[in-house]
Amino acid sequence: MKNHNIINYPFTAIVGQENMKKALVLNLINPKVGGVLIRGEKGTAKSTAVRALASLLPEIEVVEGCKFKCDPGHTNEFCEECLGKLNSGALRISQVKMKVVDLPVSATEDRVVGTLDIEYAIKTGEKRFEPGVLAMAHRGILYVDEINLLDDHLVDVLLDSAAMGVNTIEREGISFTHPANFVLVGTMNPEEGELRPQLLDRFGLCVDIKGINDLSRRVELIKYRLSYEADPEAFAAKWKAAETELCGQILNAKKLLSEVRISDDMLELISQICIDMGVDGHRADLTMMKTSITLAAFYGRTEVTEDDVREAAELTLSHRMRRKPFDNQPENQDKLDESIEKHKEKQKEKKKEKPENREEKPKNEEEKEKKKEKHEHQNKEQHENPDQQQRQAEGSPPEEPEARNAEQPDASTETTFEIGEIYQVKQLSPKFRKEQRNGSGRRSKTLTRSRKGRYIKSSLPHEKTTDLAFDATLRAAAPFQLTREKNGNSVAIHESDFREKIREKKIGNLVLFVVDASGSMGARQRMVASKGAVLSMLMDAYQKRDKVGLIAFKGESAELLLPPTSSVELAQKYLQEMPTGGKTPLSRGLAKGYEVIKNELRRDPDTCPFMVLISDGRANVSMSGDSPLQETKTIASRLREEGIQSAVIDTESSMIKFGLAQEISSALGAKYLALEDLKADSIVDAVRVSAPFDFKPEFSSSSM
Repeated sequence: MKNHNIINYPFTAIVGQENMKKALVLNLINPKVGGVLIRGEKGTAKSTAVRALASLLPEIEVVEGCKFKCDPGHTNEFCEECLGKLNSGALRISQVKMKVVDLPVSATEDRVVGTLDIEYAIKTGEKRFEPGVLAMAHRGILYVDEINLLDDHLVDVLLDSAAMGVNTIEREGISFTHPANFVLVGTMNPEEGELRPQLLDRFGLCVDIKGINDLSRRVELIKYRLSYEADPEAFAAKWKAAETELCGQILNAKKLLSEVRISDDMLELISQICIDMGVDGHRADLTMMKTSITLAAFYGRTEVTEDDVREAAELTLSHRMRRKPFDNQPENQDKLDESIEKHKEKQKEKKKEKPENREEKPKNEEEKEKKKEKHEHQNKEQHENPDQQQRQAEGSPPEEPEARNAEQPDASTETTFEIGEIYQVKQLSPKFRKEQRNGSGRRSKTLTRSRKGRYIKSSLPHEKTTDLAFDATLRAAAPFQLTREKNGNSVAIHESDFREKIREKKIGNLVLFVVDASGSMGARQRMVASKGAVLSMLMDAYQKRDKVGLIAFKGESAELLLPPTSSVELAQKYLQEMPTGGKTPLSRGLAKGYEVIKNELRRDPDTCPFMVLISDGRANVSMSGDSPLQETKTIASRLREEGIQSAVIDTESSMIKFGLAQEISSALGAKYLALEDLKADSIVDAVRVSAPFDFKPEFSSSSM
């Protein structure tokens, strides 16, 4: 991080947020902990805390003059230049302070991984690597603010470097590798989208923080901030003693780290907690072990205790527990307490010596007690459910309690159904035409003139370019070098040789759900399954940063319950509260969908719209007095002519089928799927394999 003579807010002056501060300090003591992700609402000192770390960072030994800060104690990780110095005996050691290096979300891939030194190449005709952000962050801290907004191609680069500890560059005629071991620190606001699971798992620790609710602490925070803004230098001087004390504690802990021991009992406790919490893989066990050892060193002890393991579990498991975007955070603390108590009981049993005959007696008594309870329970059921006994006597299957109590909803009245089971969706990759579009997201690939995308090829510039494809430019100039004046340079490049980079990035789509909420959808729990399918799609939209909208049609009208928005949590709320009942004005639903999409396209021509119609197709309300079905087909044909992509999910499940939804699907040029052939979660697969995600400019009925 470049200082620019700015005095950072002191780390020890941050009010509250103890878990966040401790997680950061633990990574300074032991970088092998694996970094930390800080999640929290706006204005909770996330960025302030990370930037304040600069004053606490210790000095490290480096090879003098090395741009990668190679460690003299690990010759196996030397760069080529340091290996040359080692072989020639010219290796010298110096000390530098660790750095906090910022990785902006707007950074280009060239700036992150490094690229060809253009100036050097033109002057000398030789290739030389120009290091990027990953080289600067080696043996330091790489900080990404709003890491959940980082483009996917940069996330891929971070994943590769974090996994291998090296940065490998194969581009623009350069093949280069250098060490890239860094502590990754990310901050994010969950309201703006979640992090990719692959990157999330790479963070050793995770802390969820909230604003302070204590009145006196909030007032204290305000006073501190006012004092800092009035005179940053005087405020920093006031906290210098506390900063020095914390620095000393960090250095002492680093020295003590190698002496800390962890017993087999504590290792068993760590693994038991991970099993009970249901975490995937083994990274959680390893990270919890390293964190427990680091905590013991931080507290000045050489033996890991149960309290260390408990604290480590709270820091290492929170981001490995949450499965789906809309799930509520589970009650982890109760599970953790139960797991620790279970471990204690096991330890007590190991210490006790029990004769065989003493063990058998309680076991037999326990079995007798279980049989007695089972017999009493059966007698109670027979007494309370005589109808159930009669059904079983007649050879009929027992009736479920839900089935006995359930009543078929009346189509003329409104009923609000629960949301059916939701499922994790595989990655969706709609392939819209790769014309140049603006925007951001994680779904559809598009070409872009910005410098944020991945470089895929080059072309002749149509106007003055600021994104020169130097490799292609050199190749274009190469055939003319013998006849050109070089004026002291090794390469002569003319304007006609210039080539610009063509980049590719991902953007989000507009997914508009048009849901039949008429009375017929209440039969056979169709709406439960339909709501589950919509929510499953919302989960995917949440991860891909799509905009979503929700239209419901019933009675005599269609209503835009949720205008296109990026807040899928709001969409979930409206879906949950959406009632069912009344007639089926299907044509109004499609017309409303067409209106909403056209308005969005006028507002943003780069929008990629996709409409999902969920209905049985039994239209019985007309806007113009014509046949309701024919009117619906006419509007559907208009949508098809406009090139608006769609999918139709047929919810008709009765023995006698009219096939009306299939007719509407043909008019729309959409992919048709019948609900009866699918489970509730498979509606999501229907949307995934539908026409919109395999885009063709023209539709043909033969493809249906």
